[in-house]
Amino acid sequence: MDEHRRPFRFGVMGESIRSGAELVATARRAEALGYTTLTLRDHFVSDPFGDQLAPMPALAAAACATSTLRLGTMVVSNDFRHPVMLAKEAATLDHLSGGRFELGVGAGWHRGEYEAAGMPFDPAGVRVGRLEEALQVLRGLLSGEKTTFTGEHYRIDGLSVFPRPGARPPLAVGAGARRMLGVAGRHADIVGVLPRALPDGTISDEIEERLPETIARKVGWVREAAGGRDVELSMMVNPTFGADPHRTAAKVAVLRGWGTSSADLVLDMPSQFVGPPEHIAEQMAARRERYGFTYYQVPDSAMEEFAPVIAFLRG
Repeated sequence: MDEHRRPFRFGVMGESIRSGAELVATARRAEALGYTTLTLRDHFVSDPFGDQLAPMPALAAAACATSTLRLGTMVVSNDFRHPVMLAKEAATLDHLSGGRFELGVGAGWHRGEYEAAGMPFDPAGVRVGRLEEALQVLRGLLSGEKTTFTGEHYRIDGLSVFPRPGARPPLAVGAGARRMLGVAGRHADIVGVLPRALPDGTISDEIEERLPETIARKVGWVREAAGGRDVELSMMVNPTFGADPHRTAAKVAVLRGWGTSSADLVLDMPSQFVGPPEHIAEQMAARRERYGFTYYQVPDSAMEEFAPVIAFLRG
C-alpha cells in the first residue's frame, strides 16, 4: 500500500434509532463490528428519513456507552443554530467523548422542514454564503482561538469557547453543487459528495448525478478548492447484496426507476455497491484508486450485512 494513501474507515448512520435503548444498542454493536463512527442526522420532521433524536444530546449518550467509537453529525443544518452556540455544544461534546467528536455541517435543503417550523427558506446563494461564514467561525472557535469575525451574516467580537478542545474536532461538509463543493473544499476536513439539492427543497434523483464522470468532476472541484490540503472524501451508500452483481444491479436500476437497461450504469456508479461482500470490497478498493473515496457510511439497517466488507478491506 502507498504510505500516503488514506486507510478506509466506515461509519453507521443511525437512521432507525427512535429511543435511548436503541441508540445505546446500535452504538455498542457498531463499535463491536469494527465501524469507526456513528453519525446522526439533524431533522425535526419525519419525512423523508423518519423521526430522529436530536443529534447532540443523543451523541453524548452514545459517547458514554462506548470507548473507541467516534461520534458525528451528518449533518447539522447551519440555519438551525448560531455558529457560536454550535461551537459551544461541539466543544462540550468533544470534551465529554474524550476527543471522539466530528462536526458535520450543511447549508440546509429541506424546504418543507423550514416551512413547518415557520423558518424562512432563503435562496440557495444566501444559505451557502451563511454556511461559509459559519464554517470560518467554527474553525476559529474550535481551534481554541479568540475569534473575531465580521461578515455579511455573522459578527463575532473576541470570543473563545470553553471547554477548549485539545485538538480541533474535524469539520465535515456534505455537498452536491459546484459552489457548495468549493466551500467544502476550502473549509472542511471531510467532504461528503452528494447529488445536488434542488431549488424545491429535494435531492436530485437524476441518474446523471451518479455517473462516474459527474462524480469525478465533483471530486475535482473539491480538490481544486482545497488547494493542496489533504481532504478526506466521504460518501453515504446503501449497498445491495446478492450473489450475482449484474442481476443485483438490475434490481437496483428497476427500484430506482432507471430501468433494467441501466444495470451496467449502476455497476459503474461510484455511489452504488452491489453483489457479494468480496465484490463490494473490490469495488471500494478500485474507487479509492480512481476517485479517492476512503470513508463510507451505511444506514444502520445495513450494518450487520455490510460488516464482512470491513473485514475484507482491513485484511
